[in-house]
Amino acid sequence: MATSVVMPALEMAQETGKLLAWRKKEGERVKKGEALLEIETDKAVVEIEAPEDGILASITAHEGAVIPVGQTIAWLVQPGEAPPAEAAPSQTGRRVETAVAASHTARPAPIDRGGTAQIQISPKARRLAKEHGIDLATINGSGPGGEILTDDVLAAGKSAVSSPTAEVSSVARLMAERTTHSWTTVPHFFLSREVDATALSAARNPAQSVSHTDLLVVLVARALAKHPRVNASWIENAVRSNRDINVAIAIAVDDGVVIGVIHGADRLSLTDIASRRKELGDRARAGKLRPADIAGATFTISNLGMYQVDAFTAIIVPPQAGILAVGAIADRAVAVNGQAVVRPTMTLTLSCDHRAVDGARGAAFLKDLVDAIEHA
Repeated sequence: MATSVVMPALEMAQETGKLLAWRKKEGERVKKGEALLEIETDKAVVEIEAPEDGILASITAHEGAVIPVGQTIAWLVQPGEAPPAEAAPSQTGRRVETAVAASHTARPAPIDRGGTAQIQISPKARRLAKEHGIDLATINGSGPGGEILTDDVLAAGKSAVSSPTAEVSSVARLMAERTTHSWTTVPHFFLSREVDATALSAARNPAQSVSHTDLLVVLVARALAKHPRVNASWIENAVRSNRDINVAIAIAVDDGVVIGVIHGADRLSLTDIASRRKELGDRARAGKLRPADIAGATFTISNLGMYQVDAFTAIIVPPQAGILAVGAIADRAVAVNGQAVVRPTMTLTLSCDHRAVDGARGAAFLKDLVDAIEHA
């Protein structure tokens, strides 16, 4: 039986995905779990695996196309089997449009060009145009029916810049878009604590490839279990609780930063977390992140201690309610029982979305986390 290949939803509120590359050719045999295509979302570039064994047939979307979530873009058929009749491409090569569930996609909003015919624009393209101050009336859409797509807005932005600019990678562009959107729409506030890291350093076991970040994932997950509001999400003007505790780790790659998610971090052992963190880092640096690697995060840790950064503030990854910025562990003079002593300390800075977490809740979470670190 033929199996449809659709544009997947990898993130909350995702409406479209950009097809970057097909890893298999039409007519080629595919095994379940093999890399089938590569797509770009608002957060990352990921590989999509084949859902079943079969022969790739009736590709209706080509590289560079921006496709609504849920839309069929190809079929996997068995030898001698034909894809559904409605999936067959026309003789002119026109892309076949298929039905998409209304719950998964948003209809592009029309705009009026000075009293002339209305055209369509995707929500993401509208947001980008607003952020960059681009007049929509000056853009010619390249999508179906003249719809303005994200690439059209980006192209218009490039043409409006008179000075020479350097091309950026997909990862760098996505990071720029994501952080700009978060910083301009999320009401951030910040809480900082200096922490005695003596116990944390003693608990680390380099022989088992356990890092400070691994230990922090364990302790953060425990603290989130006590403070579910910090583990919540702000979605559609409401605080939504998250049943699972999925801790994301910010990972530096050659051309930006991506996140890798450790699902169910509160239920995993330290060894399992260390193994998962290493696996995510290796795949991120190789550009081989999978959909499950980036989906479902409820809180993020960004550790720059290895770069000798003393303290910093991090930008929240919506719809998460918080992100923890971790500075370097260094020997510092501190007061203990009225005496100056030298202890290894580090600075933690918690960024909170004030719509979901108020100051008192954020402070209570940070206090419990600090207590756990100092008694690790």
